[in-house]
Amino acid sequence: MKKTVTTLADGRELIYYDTRDDTVRTAVDPRPLTPVVSRSEIRYDELTGDPVAVASHRQARTYHPPADACPLCPAKDGRESEVPEESYEVVVFENRFPSLSGGVGRCEVVCFTDDHTVSFADLTEERARLVLDAWTDRTAALSALPGVEQVYCFENRGREIGVTLPHAHGQIYAFPYVSPRTAAMRRRTDEHRAATGRNLFDDVVARERADGERVVLETEHWIAFVPYAAHWPYEVHLYPKRRVPDLLALDEAARTECAQVYLELLRRFDRLFGPDEPPTPYIAAWHQAPFTDERREDFGLHLELFSVRRASGKLKFLAGTESGMGAFMNDVRPEDAARRLREVATA
Repeated sequence: MKKTVTTLADGRELIYYDTRDDTVRTAVDPRPLTPVVSRSEIRYDELTGDPVAVASHRQARTYHPPADACPLCPAKDGRESEVPEESYEVVVFENRFPSLSGGVGRCEVVCFTDDHTVSFADLTEERARLVLDAWTDRTAALSALPGVEQVYCFENRGREIGVTLPHAHGQIYAFPYVSPRTAAMRRRTDEHRAATGRNLFDDVVARERADGERVVLETEHWIAFVPYAAHWPYEVHLYPKRRVPDLLALDEAARTECAQVYLELLRRFDRLFGPDEPPTPYIAAWHQAPFTDERREDFGLHLELFSVRRASGKLKFLAGTESGMGAFMNDVRPEDAARRLREVATA
């Protein structure tokens, strides 16, 4: 992998990731951009202690532009773009409209391909591996920034999720705090250790392997299953069989196989509802241990992949119990979801 670091016209960092070492990236951003002015702040809910990022400047962010004005496509044929080169493989840049900024974290955009018409599931294994390497590299770099506690790599796909740019891309957040979901996992891990003397993540994986009913697929280094108490109609968790706290700790064999397994899961999600249904909307979220946690080796890196589509033509909207109380109600039995995901295995 070759990494080329440059800057955009307003001073934001831009990083190219290429498979070939002889690739040259010299294009300059010609746009007359003014420096980014963002005033994010972190406030804390007095009743729960949960952090909330306030970022009013994001109201002006790009919203569903026409395809010929997509800012994530490469800059060619007169197009103004966030990527000055005429083509690229994988590129990462600082978000111009960040939720976290100004000394309270950082937000980056990851473009998986320069092809506007494809999704992550259409990528080759080589390209998916390059994305994984980019995620890993950015995790290392962002975790070293002052005040950063946790690095979160994720992808939102589909208008139903709220995506405003259809070009295949994801994001990376460098949180200046531990996210509420991760904090809850840490508490449960500590409680499980105190009660049993064992690791919670290891026990969850061992139980799913032994039971088998909710396992979607299993390879030499990875296992994917629908969790016992899935929140979403179609939800899969992907774990390396050797517990590690973050992407940095994956060995070469697991990294190579990860690209294959991840693509397979995404392709199965797209086959869930039949060929006449639009692409399945989903969120793909990598959960990594906080870098400030002295017990971080107890955390288990894993991917949580889920969709808000519950049936053909039907979405799961968060109801009053879920939005108001955080009490989820699932319309699909996890065992049935796992069976369906096994049935739609790609050839």
